[in-house]
Amino acid sequence: MKLLSVYDDREEAEEAAEKLSGSKRLASERDSTTVIYNLFGLPSWGNFHRLGMYDLNELKMLLSRRAEWEGDDLARHAQIIAALRLASKNFALEIPKHWL
Repeated sequence: MKLLSVYDDREEAEEAAEKLSGSKRLASERDSTTVIYNLFGLPSWGNFHRLGMYDLNELKMLLSRRAEWEGDDLARHAQIIAALRLASKNFALEIPKHWL
């Protein structure tokens, strides 16, 4: 398991944990008077999509209308893929070819 996300609100963290598949753990830590909640889980594109991370929802919409892309769509796709490349290195994941 790896740290997937950090939350300031306990309820938000618990809701996010419910969305994950596979092993997961929610841990809190206190820094002075502030409590943060660390969400640990299995890093997968499915879990990141369920958490709304890395603009995967937007990527899904873009890919559904790929034949109609214009300049702005191409630029946005390139931005999302650049972020996914960083995430793929950090979490040792392969970006599916049909996303590229």
